[in-house]
Amino acid sequence: MQFIDLVTVSQRVAATRSRLEKRALLRDCLRAAGPAEIGLVVNYLGGTLPQGRIGLGPAIVRRLGDEPFAGEPSLSLTDVDQVFTRVAEISGKGSQQRRREELGALFGRTTAAERDFLARLVLGEIRQGALEGVLIEGIADAADIPVDAIRRAVMLASDPAPVARAAMLEGRHALARFRLEPMSPVRPMLAQPAEDMADAMGSLGKAALEYKLDGARVQIHRVGTDVRIFSRRLNDVTASLPDVVETALVQ
Repeated sequence: MQFIDLVTVSQRVAATRSRLEKRALLRDCLRAAGPAEIGLVVNYLGGTLPQGRIGLGPAIVRRLGDEPFAGEPSLSLTDVDQVFTRVAEISGKGSQQRRREELGALFGRTTAAERDFLARLVLGEIRQGALEGVLIEGIADAADIPVDAIRRAVMLASDPAPVARAAMLEGRHALARFRLEPMSPVRPMLAQPAEDMADAMGSLGKAALEYKLDGARVQIHRVGTDVRIFSRRLNDVTASLPDVVETALVQ
């Protein structure tokens, strides 16, 4: 798949307020992806890099953003992924300069639309109304699997990309491999989406509201004397919470 095709889908998703239209756009994009591209489509449209943090901050991105644009789109999804993989592997003396060079070479091959998307992707600023909730629905539509089954697998896997690959390439039975495992974080339960307040109240019938107290939401995993603590974003924060570890060990 060409990278510009994914960028165009992102733009179209951002331009519509219809959840059904967003789902249809995401479904068609996923079905057009090759087997090795499914995970990349999910990651990129969800606003994440498979490589995680790659050491590229706003200053570098802004500095490179003014470079001349390419006349025509030429990048594929795998081209982009390979660059980010190389950047993530760079370490040692002079690593920041080498990262700039890799990203600069990539930006030099982008059109204006592609560069805008890439810059926002690197900085974690993809805002298109296609984040996790509607993306999960798009995966379900693309794989022709009930959305509740996809949502449960994503919760257990903590990443929608492998779930999308399994569902689309192997079918619903493949979702059974995503199960609750100690020491592997589970995504927190999210509210069920609704079109508007009337839709929500129509589904609930009655509703009770309560004040939300401020605080940190964590999940604690323990196997014997091994304890790990994960934040709401599934980051391992065990080292920063020794008192919680101690409390978990005496329970």
